[in-house]
Amino acid sequence: MTEHTTANGAGTRADNWGRWGDGDERGAANLLTPEVVRTAAGTVREGRVLSLSLPIRGATSSRAPQTVPHLPGRPLPQHFMSVDGADYCAGARRMHGEIGVADDALILSHHGTTTHIDALSHMWRGDTLYNGHPANRVRSYGATRCGIEKAGPIVARGVLFDVAGHLGVPHLDESVRIGADLLRATAQAQDIEMRPGDVAVVRTGWPTVYDTDRARYQAGQPGLTHDGGLWLARHDITAVACDNAGIGALAMDGTFDAGPDEDLHLLLLWKFGIYLVEMVWLEELAATGRHDFLFLAAPLAVEGGTGSAVNPVAVL
Repeated sequence: MTEHTTANGAGTRADNWGRWGDGDERGAANLLTPEVVRTAAGTVREGRVLSLSLPIRGATSSRAPQTVPHLPGRPLPQHFMSVDGADYCAGARRMHGEIGVADDALILSHHGTTTHIDALSHMWRGDTLYNGHPANRVRSYGATRCGIEKAGPIVARGVLFDVAGHLGVPHLDESVRIGADLLRATAQAQDIEMRPGDVAVVRTGWPTVYDTDRARYQAGQPGLTHDGGLWLARHDITAVACDNAGIGALAMDGTFDAGPDEDLHLLLLWKFGIYLVEMVWLEELAATGRHDFLFLAAPLAVEGGTGSAVNPVAVL
């Protein structure tokens, strides 16, 4: 990769390779210095907390998981009870003769099925991961380079680009592509000022389509274009969070409608080391009218994970 450095962060950089050293595996999470986090905490004015996560509805014998927005062809969550109330009704011994306990297990393939964060090892080009790490380090037992455990908790200032709200619609049409010009117009209308280390949160309203037309939800989707993603990246952000399924737009066959040179995952994860938080729920946050807040998301420390289910939180 070719690096173009500037004095004030990303600027006109082509990528973030080598910016934090040749061995770096954290990418844009390095921007979250103590000073940046302290400044982000200053956005808290009300103390109100909102979850930005879709629910996880697991089942082994019902359609419950299918009632939550998801992409087709992905394994849905499975929730098993190893000990439950029926066991005691059948004669299982209670602790000390009176104490019951319930134990459960959850099988979750988070990519495309629930709110999650992508690790920098999730996608790459050729034989090389982010920052030049060899892609053959992604093994059958996990990624030994750039795994999700390297990211750490994301605690940053969140800025909401309510694109659907700016255009005066409950949700964008699947044909809408969010480029740099639309992001700029939204930022101006909603008085958004970007700062290094921010998490850019983009609302399309697309998850609301699922309840009324699941086939439509699982076909094409609105999303960012390459130039929209590059505009965000050059503001030196830590992550992009979006309520659609893949940050970038999806064509009507459910695939990304851009080739490798304009793929959003390659641009943001691979080139800039910017994390992607997908399938977030933004309806309550948009209703508050707030466009800056404290954003928190702590991925599970799954060693070698290419992502993690996550419950992002906005503190207003």
